[in-house]
Amino acid sequence: MLLLQAPPPESLTEAKHLLVDIAGAEFNAVAAIARAGGRTALLSRVGDDEPGQRVRLAMAALNVERNLIATDPLHPTGLFLRATPPDGSRRVVYYRTGSAASTMDVSDADRLWAAEPPRAVILSGLTAALGDGPRRLIDAIATNAASYGTAVVVDVNARPALGNSLEVVSSIRRILAFTDLLVLGDDESEAIFGTTSPPEVFAAARRAGVKETVLKGGERGCWFASGQGEPVHMPSSAATVVDSVGAGDAFLGGYLSARLVGASARAAAALGSDFAAGVVATVGDTTGLPSKEAASIALSNASLERDERIQHRS
Repeated sequence: MLLLQAPPPESLTEAKHLLVDIAGAEFNAVAAIARAGGRTALLSRVGDDEPGQRVRLAMAALNVERNLIATDPLHPTGLFLRATPPDGSRRVVYYRTGSAASTMDVSDADRLWAAEPPRAVILSGLTAALGDGPRRLIDAIATNAASYGTAVVVDVNARPALGNSLEVVSSIRRILAFTDLLVLGDDESEAIFGTTSPPEVFAAARRAGVKETVLKGGERGCWFASGQGEPVHMPSSAATVVDSVGAGDAFLGGYLSARLVGASARAAAALGSDFAAGVVATVGDTTGLPSKEAASIALSNASLERDERIQHRS
């Protein structure tokens, strides 16, 4: 989507200038993976408009492939406004109703499987919030991924401002049985599992069929799975926080990049935390990502601590 952001800590009502960028949780996550040297693409729809052209240009600049993006001549590209006040909270206004992405349906999965199937696919509660068609798309991808050898990664990303909260929770719960990696915040786990306790969240996820879980706690760090599947805490590596938005997406990008090259969950969590720390130290969702060279070195170092890779379920 096109993002118009008030420079922190200004509000949308007072800012005289807005920063223009491209953002969105899935976009941010694949951008982080691409920065680490991974081959990524974004499955979505944009309008036949200048914001849609800007999305494509931003993807190209971040080395995210554009072959899975469709252009919709009848619906506009989504837009959102954002401000980050001094208290660290987030103020977001979405304009996604009737957007091109909101019209996605099961047929969009054809583009995903038409070429070489990906090793992993990230599914998000943000997509589920867009409507019935996007929710059916998520269901179809999750239930068919294993037959293509693709691991299912679910990032809950619950956003109350988008509405459809009950439908989002229901959608996420439906696909847990097909989930190879679940990433969620402890501010989201109550809605999904009825608890914020890391041991209880991990146990509930296992009962639901999830193979691997990571629980994020914001400034308190994260919990990753031990060799026995139990939660292990890792503190945040952030030293400076200017704009907290995009941290979770960067974390997921770093974590998944590391796990896909065989790094242990501990090493992956450390890399994800470092990616997130860079993002929160700057304004913008992807501007704080490490350089391609630095990310490559960090990923290589993480891979030295090896473990079983994320594998799709057979």
